[in-house]
Amino acid sequence: MWIANVGVVAYDAAFALQKRLVAERDAERIPEVLLLLEHPPVITLGRRGSRDDIYGDEATLAAAGISVVETNRGGLVTYHGPGQLVGYPIARLRAIAGDAPTYVWRLEEALIGTLAEFGIGARREPAHRGVFAAGGKIAAIGVAVTHGITMHGFALNVEPDLAHFAFINPCGIGDLGVTSMERVLGHAPCPTDVRRALAFHFSTVFGREVVTPPPSFRVMLDAALIGVATGSRPSRGNPSEIRLS
Repeated sequence: MWIANVGVVAYDAAFALQKRLVAERDAERIPEVLLLLEHPPVITLGRRGSRDDIYGDEATLAAAGISVVETNRGGLVTYHGPGQLVGYPIARLRAIAGDAPTYVWRLEEALIGTLAEFGIGARREPAHRGVFAAGGKIAAIGVAVTHGITMHGFALNVEPDLAHFAFINPCGIGDLGVTSMERVLGHAPCPTDVRRALAFHFSTVFGREVVTPPPSFRVMLDAALIGVATGSRPSRGNPSEIRLS
């Protein structure tokens, strides 16, 4: 599985990129991919999401720099923002987990193992998806499967602005609270260390060798994101390179 850290990406651009990668994976033109990134402040509504779970009108949210986007992932309402490690695995579901419940369980397991590396005891809640630690939910999970290929994934609260979660009823369970690695530890962990730990535990749980992709793939990722921003398609470039259709 290729792992690519793509930095801070607007939610709409990342969504478009995922759809493009799903098509490439479905056609067997790329192997499995794990995208790691952050989003600017955004509230997303999953397929079962309701705007009743968003507190504050558009002007209030805009003043806080938060946008609202509807998406096709499972789940209700969640928040993404800087300081949150977001992971989007693009993989064939049957090959990586067999079925959706097993896939979600394995995502949770990888996150629990990652948090343990930093001395954070994390757990599942029987009635809810995601990962919980002292003080509340520390990682959210919401996935979708298109043509048998996974998209969306997880969001781990490393050091986000937790005040922004007050604008939503997160995943419909706001009464359980929301926390972060920074709050539990009393200090913010090194983001690079968190990504490395996550890659290790993802590899272990899913039985995949997680490796850096060839430079041509990163070039194509950047071109695809530029194409999304400008509304154009990326150049075909060198036909021997991996490219996004």
